[in-house]
Amino acid sequence: MIFAGDAMQHLPQIRAAQTPDGYNYDSCFYLLKEKIASADIACVNFETTLAGKPYSGYPQFSAPDEFASGLKDAGFDIFFLANNHVVDKGRRGVERTLGVLDSIGVKHTGVFRSKDFRALNYPLMVIKNGIRIAFLNYTYDTNGLPVTAPHMVNVIDTLQMKSDLRLTQLYNPDIVIANMHWGDEYVTRPNAEQKRLASFLFRNGVRIIIGNHPHVVQPLVKNKTNNEIETVVYYSLGNFVSNQQKINTDGGAMAEIVIHMTDDNSPVKIKSCSYSLIWVRKHTENGKLKYTLIPVEEHKKKAIPELT
Repeated sequence: MIFAGDAMQHLPQIRAAQTPDGYNYDSCFYLLKEKIASADIACVNFETTLAGKPYSGYPQFSAPDEFASGLKDAGFDIFFLANNHVVDKGRRGVERTLGVLDSIGVKHTGVFRSKDFRALNYPLMVIKNGIRIAFLNYTYDTNGLPVTAPHMVNVIDTLQMKSDLRLTQLYNPDIVIANMHWGDEYVTRPNAEQKRLASFLFRNGVRIIIGNHPHVVQPLVKNKTNNEIETVVYYSLGNFVSNQQKINTDGGAMAEIVIHMTDDNSPVKIKSCSYSLIWVRKHTENGKLKYTLIPVEEHKKKAIPELT
Protein backbone atom coordinates (compact mmCIF):
# COMPACT_ATOMS: atom_id res chain seq x y z
CA MET A 1 0.00 0.00 0.00
CA ILE A 2 1.06 3.57 -0.67
CA PHE A 3 -0.16 6.68 1.15
CA ALA A 4 0.63 10.20 -0.05
CA GLY A 5 0.41 13.52 1.77
CA ASP A 6 -1.45 16.72 1.05
CA ALA A 7 -2.49 17.10 -2.60
CA MET A 8 -3.13 20.83 -2.90
CA GLN A 9 -3.82 23.27 -5.71
CA HIS A 10 -2.69 26.86 -5.42
CA LEU A 11 -3.35 29.28 -8.27
CA PRO A 12 0.17 29.09 -9.76
CA GLN A 13 -0.26 25.31 -10.03
CA ILE A 14 -3.62 25.69 -11.73
CA ARG A 15 -2.18 28.16 -14.23
CA ALA A 16 0.77 25.84 -14.88
CA ALA A 17 -1.58 22.95 -15.71
CA GLN A 18 -3.70 24.98 -18.13
CA THR A 19 -3.70 23.94 -21.79
CA PRO A 20 -5.64 25.25 -24.80
CA ASP A 21 -8.16 22.44 -24.22
CA GLY A 22 -8.44 22.58 -20.44
CA TYR A 23 -5.99 21.31 -17.81
CA ASN A 24 -3.45 18.51 -17.79
CA TYR A 25 -1.38 17.14 -14.90
CA ASP A 26 0.56 14.38 -16.66
CA SER A 27 3.86 16.28 -16.43
CA CYS A 28 3.36 16.70 -12.69
CA PHE A 29 3.01 13.02 -11.79
CA TYR A 30 4.72 11.07 -14.56
CA LEU A 31 7.91 10.24 -12.63
CA LEU A 32 5.88 8.64 -9.82
CA LYS A 33 3.17 6.97 -11.88
CA GLU A 34 4.84 3.58 -12.18
CA LYS A 35 5.49 3.36 -8.44
CA ILE A 36 2.01 4.49 -7.41
CA ALA A 37 0.20 2.35 -9.97
CA SER A 38 2.16 -0.72 -8.88
CA ALA A 39 0.69 -0.58 -5.37
CA ASP A 40 -2.30 -2.79 -4.58
CA ILE A 41 -3.90 0.24 -2.91
CA ALA A 42 -2.79 3.88 -3.19
CA CYS A 43 -4.34 6.65 -1.09
CA VAL A 44 -3.98 10.43 -1.04
CA ASN A 45 -5.22 13.34 1.08
CA PHE A 46 -7.26 15.39 -1.40
CA GLU A 47 -6.93 18.87 0.10
CA THR A 48 -9.00 21.02 -2.22
CA THR A 49 -12.52 21.09 -3.63
CA LEU A 50 -13.92 20.55 -7.10
CA ALA A 51 -16.42 23.38 -6.88
CA GLY A 52 -16.07 24.42 -10.51
CA LYS A 53 -15.12 27.81 -11.91
CA PRO A 54 -13.82 30.28 -10.95
CA TYR A 55 -10.87 28.25 -9.73
CA SER A 56 -9.08 29.51 -6.65
CA GLY A 57 -6.17 28.76 -4.37
CA TYR A 58 -5.53 29.69 -0.75
CA PRO A 59 -7.43 30.38 1.44
CA GLN A 60 -10.53 28.80 -0.12
CA PHE A 61 -9.60 26.22 -2.73
CA SER A 62 -11.35 25.12 -5.91
CA ALA A 63 -9.39 23.07 -8.44
CA PRO A 64 -10.13 21.87 -11.97
CA ASP A 65 -11.76 18.45 -12.22
CA GLU A 66 -8.67 17.37 -14.17
CA PHE A 67 -6.64 17.52 -10.95
CA ALA A 68 -8.68 14.64 -9.54
CA SER A 69 -8.45 12.79 -12.85
CA GLY A 70 -4.70 13.36 -12.89
CA LEU A 71 -4.31 11.82 -9.44
CA LYS A 72 -6.44 8.86 -10.48
CA ASP A 73 -4.41 8.43 -13.68
CA ALA A 74 -1.25 8.51 -11.55
CA GLY A 75 -2.57 5.42 -9.75
CA PHE A 76 -4.45 6.63 -6.68
CA ASP A 77 -7.46 4.50 -5.71
CA ILE A 78 -8.72 6.21 -2.55
CA PHE A 79 -9.08 9.91 -1.72
CA PHE A 80 -9.30 11.01 1.93
CA LEU A 81 -11.60 14.05 2.06
CA ALA A 82 -11.91 14.95 5.75
CA ASN A 83 -9.65 17.99 6.01
CA ASN A 84 -9.90 21.65 6.95
CA HIS A 85 -10.50 22.82 3.35
CA VAL A 86 -13.28 20.45 2.29
CA VAL A 87 -16.07 23.00 2.84
CA ASP A 88 -14.13 25.98 1.46
CA LYS A 89 -16.81 26.46 -1.20
CA GLY A 90 -19.80 25.61 0.95
CA ARG A 91 -22.60 23.20 0.15
CA ARG A 92 -22.14 23.41 -3.62
CA GLY A 93 -18.45 22.66 -3.32
CA VAL A 94 -19.04 19.56 -1.22
CA GLU A 95 -21.81 18.25 -3.46
CA ARG A 96 -19.87 18.83 -6.65
CA THR A 97 -16.65 17.34 -5.27
CA LEU A 98 -18.45 14.14 -4.30
CA GLY A 99 -20.21 14.01 -7.65
CA VAL A 100 -17.04 14.41 -9.70
CA LEU A 101 -15.17 11.76 -7.71
CA ASP A 102 -18.08 9.35 -8.12
CA SER A 103 -18.22 10.06 -11.85
CA ILE A 104 -14.55 9.16 -12.37
CA GLY A 105 -14.78 6.06 -10.20
CA VAL A 106 -12.61 7.10 -7.27
CA LYS A 107 -13.28 5.66 -3.82
CA HIS A 108 -13.43 8.31 -1.11
CA THR A 109 -14.29 8.69 2.55
CA GLY A 110 -14.49 11.21 5.39
CA VAL A 111 -17.23 13.37 3.82
CA PHE A 112 -20.77 12.26 3.03
CA ARG A 113 -23.93 13.47 1.33
CA SER A 114 -26.09 12.69 4.34
CA LYS A 115 -26.31 10.87 7.65
CA ASP A 116 -27.98 7.93 5.93
CA PHE A 117 -25.26 7.80 3.27
CA ARG A 118 -22.61 7.77 6.00
CA ALA A 119 -24.39 4.95 7.81
CA LEU A 120 -24.31 2.84 4.65
CA ASN A 121 -20.77 3.68 3.54
CA TYR A 122 -18.64 4.15 6.65
CA PRO A 123 -16.13 2.81 7.31
CA LEU A 124 -14.87 2.43 3.77
CA MET A 125 -14.33 -1.31 3.33
CA VAL A 126 -11.93 -2.54 0.67
CA ILE A 127 -11.11 -6.19 -0.02
CA LYS A 128 -7.76 -6.69 -1.70
CA ASN A 129 -5.98 -10.00 -2.21
CA GLY A 130 -8.40 -11.57 0.25
CA ILE A 131 -7.65 -9.04 3.01
CA ARG A 132 -10.54 -6.99 4.40
CA ILE A 133 -9.33 -3.45 5.10
CA ALA A 134 -11.35 -0.78 6.92
CA PHE A 135 -10.45 2.87 6.23
CA LEU A 136 -11.48 5.69 8.57
CA ASN A 137 -10.86 9.42 8.14
CA TYR A 138 -11.23 12.44 10.45
CA THR A 139 -10.26 16.13 10.56
CA TYR A 140 -9.65 18.49 13.45
CA ASP A 141 -11.87 21.22 11.93
CA THR A 142 -13.16 22.85 8.75
CA ASN A 143 -11.52 26.25 9.38
CA GLY A 144 -14.59 27.37 11.29
CA LEU A 145 -16.80 27.08 8.21
CA PRO A 146 -20.17 25.40 8.80
CA VAL A 147 -21.04 22.05 7.27
CA THR A 148 -24.44 22.58 5.67
CA ALA A 149 -27.04 19.85 6.21
CA PRO A 150 -27.50 17.20 5.04
CA HIS A 151 -23.76 16.92 4.35
CA MET A 152 -21.52 15.39 6.99
CA VAL A 153 -17.78 15.79 7.60
CA ASN A 154 -16.02 13.50 10.05
CA VAL A 155 -14.46 15.62 12.78
CA ILE A 156 -12.19 14.37 15.53
CA ASP A 157 -14.47 13.43 18.43
CA THR A 158 -13.34 10.49 20.53
CA LEU A 159 -16.89 9.51 21.51
CA GLN A 160 -17.98 9.34 17.87
CA MET A 161 -14.73 7.70 16.83
CA LYS A 162 -15.11 5.02 19.50
CA SER A 163 -18.63 4.33 18.27
CA ASP A 164 -17.37 4.15 14.68
CA LEU A 165 -14.62 1.73 15.66
CA ARG A 166 -17.09 -0.54 17.44
CA LEU A 167 -19.25 -0.53 14.33
CA THR A 168 -16.19 -1.23 12.21
CA GLN A 169 -15.63 -4.53 14.01
CA LEU A 170 -19.05 -5.72 12.81
CA TYR A 171 -17.62 -5.72 9.28
CA ASN A 172 -14.96 -8.22 10.39
CA PRO A 173 -11.97 -6.27 9.07
CA ASP A 174 -8.60 -7.95 9.00
CA ILE A 175 -6.94 -4.58 9.62
CA VAL A 176 -8.14 -1.05 10.42
CA ILE A 177 -6.41 2.05 9.02
CA ALA A 178 -7.15 5.63 10.12
CA ASN A 179 -6.21 8.78 8.23
CA MET A 180 -6.04 11.75 10.60
CA HIS A 181 -5.97 15.43 9.65
CA TRP A 182 -4.32 16.78 12.79
CA GLY A 183 -1.30 18.49 14.33
CA ASP A 184 0.35 21.90 14.11
CA GLU A 185 1.20 23.38 10.73
CA TYR A 186 4.92 23.64 9.84
CA VAL A 187 6.01 21.83 13.03
CA THR A 188 8.19 18.76 12.48
CA ARG A 189 7.30 16.98 15.73
CA PRO A 190 3.90 15.61 16.81
CA ASN A 191 2.15 17.49 19.57
CA ALA A 192 0.65 16.02 22.74
CA GLU A 193 -2.83 15.80 21.22
CA GLN A 194 -1.59 13.77 18.25
CA LYS A 195 0.16 11.34 20.59
CA ARG A 196 -2.94 11.08 22.78
CA LEU A 197 -5.17 10.40 19.79
CA ALA A 198 -2.75 7.83 18.39
CA SER A 199 -2.84 5.94 21.69
CA PHE A 200 -6.64 6.15 21.72
CA LEU A 201 -6.89 4.77 18.19
CA PHE A 202 -4.49 1.91 18.91
CA ARG A 203 -6.43 0.97 22.05
CA ASN A 204 -9.59 0.80 19.97
CA GLY A 205 -8.38 -1.48 17.23
CA VAL A 206 -6.57 0.73 14.69
CA ARG A 207 -3.23 -0.68 13.60
CA ILE A 208 -2.06 1.86 11.02
CA ILE A 209 -2.40 5.65 11.33
CA ILE A 210 -1.58 8.04 8.50
CA GLY A 211 -1.31 11.71 9.47
CA ASN A 212 -1.72 14.84 7.37
CA HIS A 213 -2.12 18.62 7.77
CA PRO A 214 1.21 19.97 9.15
CA HIS A 215 2.54 20.30 5.53
CA VAL A 216 5.90 19.06 6.77
CA VAL A 217 7.10 15.55 7.51
CA GLN A 218 6.80 14.30 11.09
CA PRO A 219 8.23 11.08 12.57
CA LEU A 220 7.27 7.50 11.86
CA VAL A 221 6.73 5.36 14.98
CA LYS A 222 6.59 1.56 14.92
CA ASN A 223 5.41 -0.37 17.95
CA LYS A 224 6.81 -3.90 18.01
CA THR A 225 6.22 -7.08 20.00
CA ASN A 226 8.74 -9.93 19.67
CA ASN A 227 10.27 -8.09 16.72
CA GLU A 228 6.93 -7.98 14.87
CA ILE A 229 5.25 -4.68 14.00
CA GLU A 230 1.97 -4.43 15.91
CA THR A 231 1.03 -0.82 15.12
CA VAL A 232 2.49 2.08 13.17
CA VAL A 233 1.83 5.80 12.96
CA TYR A 234 3.15 8.24 10.38
CA TYR A 235 2.42 11.46 12.26
CA SER A 236 2.57 13.56 9.07
CA LEU A 237 3.52 12.82 5.48
CA GLY A 238 3.93 16.49 4.62
CA ASN A 239 2.91 17.84 1.22
CA PHE A 240 2.50 15.64 -1.81
CA VAL A 241 2.08 18.53 -4.23
CA SER A 242 1.59 22.23 -3.49
CA ASN A 243 3.02 25.68 -4.13
CA GLN A 244 3.96 26.28 -0.52
CA GLN A 245 7.23 28.12 0.02
CA LYS A 246 8.00 27.76 3.73
CA ILE A 247 10.93 25.63 4.80
CA ASN A 248 10.31 21.87 4.55
CA THR A 249 7.02 22.31 2.65
CA ASP A 250 8.35 21.76 -0.90
CA GLY A 251 7.65 18.04 -0.76
CA GLY A 252 6.97 15.23 1.64
CA ALA A 253 6.98 11.48 2.17
CA MET A 254 5.01 8.63 0.65
CA ALA A 255 4.31 5.84 3.13
CA GLU A 256 4.94 2.35 1.80
CA ILE A 257 3.37 -0.44 3.84
CA VAL A 258 3.29 -4.17 3.17
CA ILE A 259 0.70 -6.30 4.96
CA HIS A 260 0.08 -9.99 4.48
CA MET A 261 -2.03 -12.86 5.75
CA THR A 262 -0.83 -16.46 5.50
CA ASP A 263 -4.32 -17.97 5.61
CA ASP A 264 -7.91 -17.09 6.46
CA ASN A 265 -7.46 -18.03 10.12
CA SER A 266 -4.29 -16.02 10.69
CA PRO A 267 -4.17 -12.35 11.71
CA VAL A 268 -2.83 -9.84 9.23
CA LYS A 269 0.80 -8.98 9.80
CA ILE A 270 2.45 -5.66 9.04
CA LYS A 271 5.43 -7.03 7.18
CA SER A 272 7.17 -3.70 6.61
CA CYS A 273 6.58 0.03 6.74
CA SER A 274 8.88 2.58 5.16
CA TYR A 275 8.73 5.76 3.12
CA SER A 276 10.11 7.47 0.05
CA LEU A 277 10.64 11.19 -0.25
CA ILE A 278 9.10 13.46 -2.87
CA TRP A 279 10.32 16.89 -3.95
CA VAL A 280 8.15 19.38 -5.84
CA ARG A 281 10.35 20.81 -8.58
CA LYS A 282 9.25 24.19 -9.94
CA HIS A 283 10.83 24.99 -13.26
CA THR A 284 10.21 26.87 -16.48
CA GLU A 285 9.69 25.09 -19.78
CA ASN A 286 9.19 27.08 -22.98
CA GLY A 287 8.52 30.12 -20.87
CA LYS A 288 5.83 28.44 -18.78
CA LEU A 289 6.01 27.42 -15.13
CA LYS A 290 5.90 23.66 -14.53
CA TYR A 291 5.57 21.49 -11.43
CA THR A 292 7.11 18.02 -11.45
CA LEU A 293 7.22 15.60 -8.53
CA ILE A 294 10.70 14.15 -8.17
CA PRO A 295 11.34 10.90 -6.23
CA VAL A 296 14.24 11.44 -3.85
CA GLU A 297 15.65 8.13 -2.65
CA GLU A 298 18.93 9.33 -1.19
CA HIS A 299 19.31 11.06 2.17
CA LYS A 300 15.91 9.85 3.36
CA LYS A 301 17.16 8.70 6.74
CA LYS A 302 18.35 12.24 7.41
CA ALA A 303 14.97 13.69 6.54
CA ILE A 304 12.50 11.70 8.65
CA PRO A 305 13.43 10.36 12.07
CA GLU A 306 12.14 7.06 13.35
CA LEU A 307 11.21 7.06 17.02
CA THR A 308 11.67 3.95 19.12
